[in-house]
Amino acid sequence: MLVKRYPKAVKVRLVLDNLNTHCLASLYETFKPQEARRLAERLEIHYTPKHGSWLNMAEIELSALNGQSLDRRIPHLTTLRNHIAAWESDRNNQQAKIQWQFTNAKARIKLKRLYPQL
Repeated sequence: MLVKRYPKAVKVRLVLDNLNTHCLASLYETFKPQEARRLAERLEIHYTPKHGSWLNMAEIELSALNGQSLDRRIPHLTTLRNHIAAWESDRNNQQAKIQWQFTNAKARIKLKRLYPQL
C-alpha cells in the first residue's frame, strides 16, 4: 500500500494512537521478514499521548477551520491558501484555546460499559 500511494517518498510519517497493534512488530507478523524490514525503514511513527490526544485537538481545530472559513466553494488554490493563512493568523492572535467539556463524570455516563459496576 505504501509503495503504491507514495512511491517516491523516502519516509512516510504515520500518526497513530497507542493501540497495541500499532507497532512495527505487527509488520513482522503480517509480512515476510525482508518485506517487513523494508516497510519499517520507510515509516516514521508518531504516537498520540495515552491521556489526552493532540490528534483530537487537531481534529477540533480543523473542524473550526471548516466551519469558520471553508463552508463555501473556494474556486482557486491560491484563494484557499490565503483564507487558511488569514484564519490561522487570526486564531493565533486570539490565542484561541480548546475548552474541554468532557469531564470524568460525563465519561462515566457515556462510557459506562467500560467502567466496573459497584
